[in-house]
Amino acid sequence: MRVALGRIGNSRGIRIPKPLIEQFGFGGTVELHAEGQRLVITRCRRPREGWKETFAAAGASTHDPLLLASLPPNEFDIEEWKW
Repeated sequence: MRVALGRIGNSRGIRIPKPLIEQFGFGGTVELHAEGQRLVITRCRRPREGWKETFAAAGASTHDPLLLASLPPNEFDIEEWKW
């Protein structure tokens, strides 16, 4: 698809057709970056988007014996902690 570059002050801009906006879920802002000779536009992710799925895929870690064993004991562990 070809689109024209229009003047916006000292810059240039393009209009993104509505079907593409809907297809990619663009909101009021987008992420813009360069990859080689390409200009890439992606939708902005909401804060913490996908975290729930990532944590679920990682599985439960509440009984992981290596979780705390890998940390060196601190002053509280040595002097105050009692089982």
